Amino acid sequence: MSGFGIAASHAAKYYKNAIGYIPCDRENESVAKALEYAYDDWCISIFAEAMNDFESKAKYERFAKAYEFYFDKSTRFMRGLDSKGEWRTPFNPRASTHRNDDYCEGTAWQWTWFVPHDVEGLVNLMGGKDAFVQKLDSLFTVDSSLEGETTSSDISGLIGQYAHGNEPSHHVIHLYNYVNRPWRTQELVDSVYRSQYANSVDGLSGNEDCGQMSAWYVLNSMGFYQVCPGKPVYSIGRPAFDKAVVNLPSGKKFSIVVKEQYEKEQIYRKHNAERQSAGYSILQPSGYRERRNDGNQDD
Repeated sequence: MSGFGIAASHAAKYYKNAIGYIPCDRENESVAKALEYAYDDWCISIFAEAMNDFESKAKYERFAKAYEFYFDKSTRFMRGLDSKGEWRTPFNPRASTHRNDDYCEGTAWQWTWFVPHDVEGLVNLMGGKDAFVQKLDSLFTVDSSLEGETTSSDISGLIGQYAHGNEPSHHVIHLYNYVNRPWRTQELVDSVYRSQYANSVDGLSGNEDCGQMSAWYVLNSMGFYQVCPGKPVYSIGRPAFDKAVVNLPSGKKFSIVVKEQYEKEQIYRKHNAERQSAGYSILQPSGYRERRNDGNQDD
């Protein structure tokens, strides 16, 4: 990292810790950095808890809620907030100026969903489950056009404004499982298999970036995905194979077996999916109790 990059990074962390948010007129890509810092701070809180450092745990849990500063209820997007506490204007959720705006390799459409550590909090911020679903549906159905003279080439693999070609979007399809719409997760995972991957030299819809494009396919093809690294919780999607076996240490094996593969229209049938409770769309270890950001735990 260049000296300028290090200085900028230190400035962003200073504002985050000193005033609670990163002003968009003081720091480039402020929204993207802030949302990623909120997740990072949640990770630190989990580590602190494991070390019995409860003072640090409480501090970083508070920082992990900082994403709330950037949500504008009038537009229902994450937006840049300046040093005077005003929203940056004009605002266009499909505008992109590569590496020189409030986001990073994305737009407000893609970055608004980056709260992997507190999906429940994001749902509440958007007005509850129905409002959240309405907004999430629109992500996949709005026009895919981008605006700006230097739009980011990293915004690729578009389904509506969902950009499968870049990492910030990769957990988004599985958010439907958190609001009791598992059939939508299944439908969209299957759509991505078919439209975003091919056995050819240009078979990926975006930059491989340390293997993430392939990792998404490998996990989802087995039938699950980890929305929030750091939580041993996996969202169930649409297995691509009748059987998959993962070799574990000590000669153990983890097998995923599909007892009955339904035709596509059967899998997505709403009345079938509605019989499932949220527990059937989320996989987690026996005995694991997720700690919510209010300090309580879910059974």
